[in-house]
Amino acid sequence: MFAFACARCDAELTVPLSEVALPAHARQKYGNGVQLPVLMESGTFAVDPDPWGGPWRTWDEFDPGEAEARGIYAPVPTLSDGTPGAFVIAPGDIRGTRLIPEKRGGSCCGLDGADGPNMACAACDLPVATRIDDCSLWQAVRLSSDAVRRVRVSSAHPAPLSWAELVERGERTPPFEPIATWGGRLGSSHYWSWSPQWEAAAGQALAHLLVASEGQPVKVPHGLTADVFQRALDTLLPAGLPARRAVLAGPGEPSPDADIDILLVPVHPQTGQTWTPAGPAASAYPVPLPLGVWLWLVSPQPYLPVPASGGVPRDVLRDDPLPPRPTYLFRADRETFQDTLVRLPAVRSPWMGTILEDLMQGKAAVVC
Repeated sequence: MFAFACARCDAELTVPLSEVALPAHARQKYGNGVQLPVLMESGTFAVDPDPWGGPWRTWDEFDPGEAEARGIYAPVPTLSDGTPGAFVIAPGDIRGTRLIPEKRGGSCCGLDGADGPNMACAACDLPVATRIDDCSLWQAVRLSSDAVRRVRVSSAHPAPLSWAELVERGERTPPFEPIATWGGRLGSSHYWSWSPQWEAAAGQALAHLLVASEGQPVKVPHGLTADVFQRALDTLLPAGLPARRAVLAGPGEPSPDADIDILLVPVHPQTGQTWTPAGPAASAYPVPLPLGVWLWLVSPQPYLPVPASGGVPRDVLRDDPLPPRPTYLFRADRETFQDTLVRLPAVRSPWMGTILEDLMQGKAAVVC
């Protein structure tokens, strides 16, 4: 386990933490005036390898090859020029700091970090972190990699859970959840929605599905997987060509057929490694999904059917009221989709250029 200390005075700034993978929804901005929960599980931290926050530079300000060296392969309006490698933790795990009032940023209902680090070391006043808790943003503290240092506090280093152990734990992420909003004239409220985590996960996976398609139609399994991906794939990809098949694959699932082109596979929540198959299916394109989302897709919780007409007979057991579901079709998170797509080298293919251009112009809003 590790703790983090001030790089100037060595004051302790966090409780002991274990490293895990950065969640797929770490940079998501969701809805308007929404209260999102804490990003990281207490007692954990993740490293964000990419720059975050200001200062910002436009695409025209980058020298040829500079963006590609940073892993960006297609034009974007702006790019962060901040310090990369931030350590992301839960707000409750920070210690020995104070807020910097003048660094409120452009906040609406909380802190958004737009003005840079807004937390200072209580011992020496060095700005060390940025707290984020504004509406529509996942709550987190980002420790600046150039202002803190990682200190090992325990020689014990538990091995990551095996895939079998993770499946046995079965920590699934439900696709629907109540979304809390900030109180208005009528007080606080909530509405039932597709999970923000699912929308971010789908945005990331959809970018990989497009690359894996090689410009051909893609067919995913029926049911919830189709609800999440098929409409977007049918909209973004041309029709009339032979379709490439995508299936769910992973620990505990049957081995995919040799003729499968694309595999929807889980990502290990601790190591960030993508599950890989053995045998002939190893040549298929792996599309990453957060483990909790993948577990739900391979073993969804059933919903009781609604009668086509009339009522349920008196002697028939029923779920009353029926489980709530969103009243709108699923949409992948647009910003996550775009951010993932521009980081895949295949985006430079001519056929992908049209899709990216439509995305930048908002023409893909029907699915993202």
